[in-house]
Amino acid sequence: MPKIVDHDQRRLELVDATWRIIARDGIEGATMRDIALEAGFSNGALKPYFPTKDDLLTFAFRHVFNRTNERIALTTFNRSGLAAIRAFGLEVLPVDDEKISEARIVIAFWQKAVTDVDKASIHQQSMEQWRFALLRHLSEARQVGSVTTGVEDSVVAEQLMNLFLGAQVTAALSPAHDELPSYSAQLDGLLANLS
Repeated sequence: MPKIVDHDQRRLELVDATWRIIARDGIEGATMRDIALEAGFSNGALKPYFPTKDDLLTFAFRHVFNRTNERIALTTFNRSGLAAIRAFGLEVLPVDDEKISEARIVIAFWQKAVTDVDKASIHQQSMEQWRFALLRHLSEARQVGSVTTGVEDSVVAEQLMNLFLGAQVTAALSPAHDELPSYSAQLDGLLANLS
């Protein structure tokens, strides 16, 4: 009887292997051969799923954004206003090893997105989704009086975006032995200044 292969599961295994390599060795270390070895497959086994390295990287980067957005949706589901913004931020900020690895992957993606329209579009779509959610939660906070600052919500949303994205750069470029700043404390400080 032929072996039944779960193709979606195989793609995710390849993406996980790609993430591990990029987080550990950078994007240059993510060769198709090394990805196949990391995933426990032969090099030829990748071709049916991802004909080129670029196809694999695009899928991997889209998946990291989707995974982050799914976490955000789950943690903000029953929250609104500032509580939702805080929960949102803790899913994006590099506050643990998994999110630091994601930051390293995203940094590599940004490098590619600078010159690749398709990858830039993936990033832009995700960032617009984040801005929309932040603006919605800021509006909720204003309605209940949690946010009273005269600073426009669009400016506050950009300040939050800069904290989230800047923290990813700092975490990705910091040596592993360095103690990272408390991103949750920075987020709490920014939110406290809104009232």
